[in-house]
Amino acid sequence: MEVPQIDPQGPVPPYQQIADWLRQQIIAGELRPGQVIPSEKDLVDLFGVARTTARRTVALLREEGLVRTVPQRGTYVTSPD
Repeated sequence: MEVPQIDPQGPVPPYQQIADWLRQQIIAGELRPGQVIPSEKDLVDLFGVARTTARRTVALLREEGLVRTVPQRGTYVTSPD
């Protein structure tokens, strides 16, 4: 999984840029249903963003129904309906 460069000064907020990348990974089948996505800490380390940015990324994907979070376990790709 190649990690893209995030443009913190770009017109698209960093959390949306990261969410777009993860969304593409899910659509392409790189991240399959039931598979864990990178944790908030991993996203912070991968992209050099603040923890709140990583949290907003995961929240956005959760709102879209692409992932679900299991407390103390991680965040997983959901099955398509």
